[in-house]
Formats: sequence, structure tokens, C-alpha cells
Amino acid sequence: MPPTFTPSHRGGEGPPLVCLHGVTDTWRTWELVLPALEREREVLAPTLAGHAGGPTIVGEPDSDTVVDAVESAMEEAGFQTADIVGNSLGGWVALQLAARGRARSVVVMAPAGGWPAEDATFGGTLEFFKTMQPLLKQAAPFADQILATPEGRRQATQYTVTNFDHIPAELLGHQLVGAASCDGLDRLIALSERNGWQLDAERIECPVRVVWGTADRVLEWPSAATRFRDEWLPHADWVQLEGIGHCPQLDVPAEAAQLILGFSAP
Repeated sequence: MPPTFTPSHRGGEGPPLVCLHGVTDTWRTWELVLPALEREREVLAPTLAGHAGGPTIVGEPDSDTVVDAVESAMEEAGFQTADIVGNSLGGWVALQLAARGRARSVVVMAPAGGWPAEDATFGGTLEFFKTMQPLLKQAAPFADQILATPEGRRQATQYTVTNFDHIPAELLGHQLVGAASCDGLDRLIALSERNGWQLDAERIECPVRVVWGTADRVLEWPSAATRFRDEWLPHADWVQLEGIGHCPQLDVPAEAAQLILGFSAP
């Protein structure tokens, strides 16, 4: 039976916490940390615009399209402000929301957009996603068979985590098919190529924690963090996770949950 993609998840009790996933993913990337988070917080985890289950992108997106959609989801949930957590593209969106005054605190895990302007790896990262999706579309009908073996699960997670045995095959299948079904990917990549990545960091007044795995194969440490460290967020609380990949919430969920709860506002 094919996976079902939903626009968001909401659960738990306590001060509001918003969790934002990375490019081609869905809200379910937070599934392994949700039990810990929801014991203390009311969690809203939306799927980003242009992604499987998320709001449809109509026409050509601009730099505000994805951020605006999350802000609308917060307003619908009654969250004027919230602690905000983001991974990869979701990290960049979290910081944009902080610059708009919507965040009480921010925890970003390998946020996108931190390449130095002259770094050629920026184009390589975009090219990776361009070439990956057609391959995933070919693999999607066979997701169950691929993920039935440890070798298949390792192949499916090689760019996201270093530890994969604890991740349910059903969740990995959801992510694989979701990435193949990310209809807005081409337009979001084109937007990035046109506009680049900019952050009005001076407008961010809330506390910020940046978490990065040293084994990240999508946004490599430390080069992909250059503008965050040197220009935008030099005074943030920086946490380096030795040997961990691009998605700490999947790789080391217990540690990731504590990094979130231990920093977000009570």
C-alpha cells in the first residue's frame, strides 16, 4: 500500500514548538523525537510547501513562499511565536521566521544556505538533488523490497545518517516515496540558483543553537557552515556532533531531543 502524505502533525501539551524538515522530506522526519518532545511541548510539524503532503506551490516561488506557508500554519494553530527547530532547508526557514520575530528560540540542525559566496560546492549540492529525484522515482515502486534488507536500508540512508538500524523500514519507505513525490523540487532549486541564500541576521533577537554532524554528506562540515559561523551567527551556541550525519533527529534521536528541549524556552 503506498504511503499517505499529510500536511502536518500536531500533538503534545506545553509551550509551542514548531519542527521544520529538510528538502524533499516530510514532517515525519521528526517521528523518532516526537515522543520526547511532546511530553513537554505542544508540537506543530508542518510539511513544507512543494513537498509531499504540503501546500502546493502555484507558479514560480519567491524567497518568501515556503516561509510564508509555515507562518500561515503557525497562525492557524494559534502560535504567535514558538520555539522553532529546523533541519537543512527547514533550518533556513526557521531562521527566516526568527528574523520576522516569530521565534522565541531557534535550534537549527545543518541549516541550508551557509556556503561562502565563492564556494563551488553550492552548485554541486543543488546538482545532487537534481539527479537524485529521477533515480528515486525509479526506485519508489520497489521501496518495500529495497528496504527489506540491511544493505538496502544502508543505501537508502547513506546521505542522511550514520546510524540506521533503529529507523523503521516503514518510515524510510515513506521518506523515499516522499522525496520522489516532491513536486516543487525543481522550482525550489531554480529559485535558489536565481536568488541564492540571504539572511537578515541582524533582525534575529532570540537565542540560536546550531547543531552540525561532522559526517554530514549533504552539507559538509565545516565548509557549509561558513557564513553562519563567520558572518551571520558567530555568537550562536554551536554544537558539533562527532561522526553524525545530516539528520540528527533520525541519526541520534534521544540526543537530538535533548539538544532541542535543553535549549528551547521553558
